Amino acid sequence: MQRVTVSLEEDLAEAFDALSTEQGYGSRSEAVRDLIRRAIAERGEAAADGACVASLSYVYNHHTRALAQRLTEISHAHHDQVVATFHIHLDHDHCLESVMLKGPTARVRALADAIRAERGVRFGQLNLITVEPNGRHDHASGDHRHGPHEHLRPAVG
Repeated sequence: MQRVTVSLEEDLAEAFDALSTEQGYGSRSEAVRDLIRRAIAERGEAAADGACVASLSYVYNHHTRALAQRLTEISHAHHDQVVATFHIHLDHDHCLESVMLKGPTARVRALADAIRAERGVRFGQLNLITVEPNGRHDHASGDHRHGPHEHLRPAVG
């Protein structure tokens, strides 16, 4: 077994201890191991080689040096994956963003990881849904006109 040291703010440590006790853990270590196991299991649920649609939500402090600019630059660099962004001002310091994503699962996960890893981003949560192409078609008639494209549908599972 390996020992890992983690530093937590006092209020976060107290909240974690309360949660651990509430859920019946005998120690912080067992609670942390269970959180890690759960994260690893969730990560493996969606095949990395398939396609997905996803919602990434996170909170950040907009006063963190250049963070809003970095987040915008990341989104622009991945414009093929970012479908839409929803931005809410929570208070004078914090914002909530939900970013709708689509594309190859591995690339969507990598983008979500990059955003969550930015200094100042907190509470990042990715909700990923595996999809499969539903055939290419073209809307060339009527009022609805655009070029050939694929639609996606939730994967049967």
